[in-house]
Amino acid sequence: MIQSQSENLEEEFSPLDAATSTPEDEKLDQNLRPSTLDEYIGQTAVKNNLNIVMTAAKQRQEILEHVLLYGPPGLGKTTLAHIISREMGVNIKITSGPAIERAGDLASLLTNLQTGDVLFIDEIHRLNKNVEEVLYPAMEDYVLDIILGKGPGARSIRMDLPRFTLIGATTRIGLLSSPLRDRFGATYRLEYYEPADLEKIIKRSANILGMDVEKDTAEELSRRSRFTPRIANRLLRRVRDFAQVQGHDTIELTTAQKALNLLEVDKLGLDKNDRRVLEALIHKFSGGPVGLNTLAAATGEEEDTITDIHEPFLIRLGLIAKTPKGRVATEAAYTHLEITPPPSSQKKTLF
Repeated sequence: MIQSQSENLEEEFSPLDAATSTPEDEKLDQNLRPSTLDEYIGQTAVKNNLNIVMTAAKQRQEILEHVLLYGPPGLGKTTLAHIISREMGVNIKITSGPAIERAGDLASLLTNLQTGDVLFIDEIHRLNKNVEEVLYPAMEDYVLDIILGKGPGARSIRMDLPRFTLIGATTRIGLLSSPLRDRFGATYRLEYYEPADLEKIIKRSANILGMDVEKDTAEELSRRSRFTPRIANRLLRRVRDFAQVQGHDTIELTTAQKALNLLEVDKLGLDKNDRRVLEALIHKFSGGPVGLNTLAAATGEEEDTITDIHEPFLIRLGLIAKTPKGRVATEAAYTHLEITPPPSSQKKTLF
C-alpha cells in the first residue's frame, strides 16, 4: 500500500504557495505557539525588555502599560501578545484594524473588557481615523467619549472604562499616526531570525507534530524559511505531509528536498512569485531601474504585495537594490537565476 502511494506521490502532492494558510494550518499554528517567554525562541532583546516591564508591573500590582510590536509578518507578534496575557494572568481579546469599522465597534470591545485584560489589535495601522480618535482617551484616561444624537441636539457623555492593556501589532509602523504611536508606553521591533534559532523552532515544532527531523533537514528548512518562523512551520508541515505519504516517521534530507522542490521553494527560499518578480525585472526591463507601479503591472501583483512580501526578502538577500530611479536587479540575481547578465548591466550604478 505504501509503495503504491509513493508511486503516485507527485500527482497527489501538488505544488503549494508557502504563504497559503488553511483552517487546519491556523489550528496547528496555535498548537505550535510557545505559551511562555522561556519557551519563546529568538528575539532575545525584546523578551528581556518585556520580562522586565511585566515583572515590574506585577510587583507594583499595576496594569501593564500599552505595548506596540512591529516588524515583518510572521515573526511572532501575535504569539507574544498571547504570552503577555498568560504571564500577566489576564484574558485576551483579539481583533484587527480592518475589523473595527465604526467607533461603535470599538466601544463594544472596550466596554466588555475586565480590569487588566489585554486587547490585541493586529494591523493597527489600518484603523479608521474616526475609530482612532475614540481610542486616544481610552488609552490615556480609560474613558470613552460617546456622542448621542446629531446636529444642535447632540450631546456627549463620558463612560469610565476598566484599566486595560492595548497591544498593537503592525508591519508598517510608518503608517501609524504620531498621536497613536506616542500613546504606547513600550515599543519593540521584532527582527528577522537567524538560521540557528529557526533550526531550534523547527525541531521543537517537529516534536509537537510527532515527527523526528534530522539535523541536516532542520538546517535545510531553516535556509529556505525566509528568516521567518511562520514560514518555517508551514514548510515543516508540508514536508511532514510528504514524509507521511511515503510512510516515514523521520523527515530525512532527501525527502525534505523533494517536497520543497514540489512546493517550488528554491535553495534560497524564493518561491515562484519571488522569481516572477526577478524575472520580470530582468527580462522585461533589462534589469532595471524600474518603478514600483510599472513592476506591479508587469507581474500582476499589487504594489503592497511587492513592497511588504517580496521586496524586503529580495533586498535582504541582495538580489535587488532600490535606487532613486527604481528597482535594479543585482549581479547576484542573474547568478541565482542562471542568466547571463548583458554587458550594459555590469556598468549600471546603484546610486
